[in-house]
Amino acid sequence: MPSIHDVLAEQRIADALRRGDFDHLPGAGRPLVFGDDALVPPEQRMANTILRNAGFSPPEIGLRKEIARLRSEIAGLEDGERRTALRRRLALLVLQLAETRR
Repeated sequence: MPSIHDVLAEQRIADALRRGDFDHLPGAGRPLVFGDDALVPPEQRMANTILRNAGFSPPEIGLRKEIARLRSEIAGLEDGERRTALRRRLALLVLQLAETRR
């Protein structure tokens, strides 16, 4: 059951919508853009934001980029020693990424 505060808030929002108070807001009519961190806990999001603003990124991001780069490179190679070595490196990075999630 909604509280009185919820009911009042909904009522005020509905009144503002009818008056058109939200019609000229920045981004009106465009889809919302959510970050990739929707599944990240709030305390970790804050730490990630601080690191990102300071020009750093979590180690997981670097691992994901390297994994994507290796997959792309492997896809363009014929069978051989280089491809085998890159696949081993890829497997190691995937394991490291799995460990960071624990």
